[in-house]
Amino acid sequence: MKYLIDFLETTIQESQIFSHLKCTMDEAKILQLLTRKFLQGQEDVAVSELLQELYGIENYDYLDHFGEVKTLLELGWITHRSFAPIKISELSQLELFNIPIALTSLFMKLLEEGSLEMTLPDIKPYADHLEYLQDQFFRIELYQKMSIVRHSGNDHSLGVNRIQNKLDLLEKRIEERIAQTSQDVVLDRFFKQKKLELKEQVIFLALLKEEYSATEGNLREMNTLIDLISFDDYERIKNRALLEDGARLINDDVIDYEEMLNPFGGISRAFYIVDEVLQSIMHPQKKKKASKLKLDMLIKEQEIFELVEPLTTLENVVLNHSTETTLQNLMRQLDREVIARLHQWGVKDKKAGIDARIIFYGPPGTGKTLTAHSLSRSLKRQVLSFDCSKILSMYVGESEKNVRKIFDTYTDLTHQTKTEPILLLNEADQFLSSRSAGIGSSADQMHNQMQNIFLEQIEKFQGILIATTNLLENIDPAFSRRFNYKIEFKKPDQKQRLELWKRMLPKNAPFEAGFEVTSLAHHPLTGGQINLIIKNTAYNVAARSEAVFTLADFESEIRKEKQGSFDTEKSVGFLNR
Repeated sequence: MKYLIDFLETTIQESQIFSHLKCTMDEAKILQLLTRKFLQGQEDVAVSELLQELYGIENYDYLDHFGEVKTLLELGWITHRSFAPIKISELSQLELFNIPIALTSLFMKLLEEGSLEMTLPDIKPYADHLEYLQDQFFRIELYQKMSIVRHSGNDHSLGVNRIQNKLDLLEKRIEERIAQTSQDVVLDRFFKQKKLELKEQVIFLALLKEEYSATEGNLREMNTLIDLISFDDYERIKNRALLEDGARLINDDVIDYEEMLNPFGGISRAFYIVDEVLQSIMHPQKKKKASKLKLDMLIKEQEIFELVEPLTTLENVVLNHSTETTLQNLMRQLDREVIARLHQWGVKDKKAGIDARIIFYGPPGTGKTLTAHSLSRSLKRQVLSFDCSKILSMYVGESEKNVRKIFDTYTDLTHQTKTEPILLLNEADQFLSSRSAGIGSSADQMHNQMQNIFLEQIEKFQGILIATTNLLENIDPAFSRRFNYKIEFKKPDQKQRLELWKRMLPKNAPFEAGFEVTSLAHHPLTGGQINLIIKNTAYNVAARSEAVFTLADFESEIRKEKQGSFDTEKSVGFLNR
């Protein structure tokens, strides 16, 4: 504690730490008095009390010294103990009058060590990639500290500068050590091969640090990663592009993310390093596995499934409130952390991934198929879609074979590509309907046999399966028991219909003066019907010389839809454009 005693016993200007303070004599006197009070057990002191003790109360001389307190706050040597958040740069001097202040841990460290400069060992080559990682993880810790200081209530510009100086020194030292290292350093080679920019490196290292520390994911969240590399709000907006779809780190399969519903109803992104890349960094001695086949390439070689790359998330779908709540609960139960807990408790086999068998049921046009696609997008999965109407065959016995072929082909594709796409069975009514009793016709026997095979395949299915159907009442009880989740899709109410009309109406089209969409929402239509009516109306209007949408145009198409005067077009759902 020699520096502490020296600061209290010698004249301030001659004390060994004065040159590090970067402040005036009067400002140092405030620090000295605060230090004495701290040693006497008084952790914080009101600004007015402190200045009155130093300068007296006669003639109000102490009022001239509030600026010195403000400077010390900005330098980071003292902090305020106000309950309300305070931005020091915007605070007037008199507003400091009754605010309690205290010494910061940074100043106490200076009193103990006599300097805040970082001392580093002599530069020498890296012994292995773990030694290199140690320096890089220290680098991320400095970025974290700098982010914390920037987001604190005080404007600790000097504190940020000190951390930045340490960071510059460390990054230069890493470069010099790498230059002297003759052996291969896997991570450095990876950065050079991928040509990662500084900010991309920081994002990658932060995620890698999370993997090694096995923490709760504090550095995985999108805003936290952006804050690490951003100095102000403008940079935060600009740097979001590094973590959005289309960013190089994501396009090059270096990192990926999971989208999960948060407690506030929004969707948050948690990032992670792609497993193949992670293993090559953490276990560089292991031989690289053969590259996995791409699912889209194999899909071209078969005729059963359609490969769907979902473009919408659950935020884009307008749903009944109860349906939306059920989907949120489902999303939470499919979270990686939840699955990990089930593995830990022994409830779920560690070798098994995420398993769920789901029925979406409700009238046509209520968004069942689009919701299945959007759920897949939120889970970062592709979709293998099958139209169940294709399963029937004119030859007895072929349909049973085709049922097995659906699941066998799905299993083969997942094994070959090492992926876990969602299996979507659209219009699955004939699979799920009640089986015929008694002997019946040969057609009934074939139908029963087909359903028995389907029931058997559902029982042993591993992965996520979604079946859509119009009527739940007709489902055989044996099938109903095999599905974990049965989610109803109701027709939209007036509020939801109004939202659908607003989202689906052409944004750049001309409308008549006084056009009011509210009246259209009174008609009890599904999202699919609204979508069809808008399309048909648009075709009619576009063909006229005066191409302006009127309320009467929409009312005319609504009447036709209700009367069934034209064939109803199937719609996969509705989305937010």
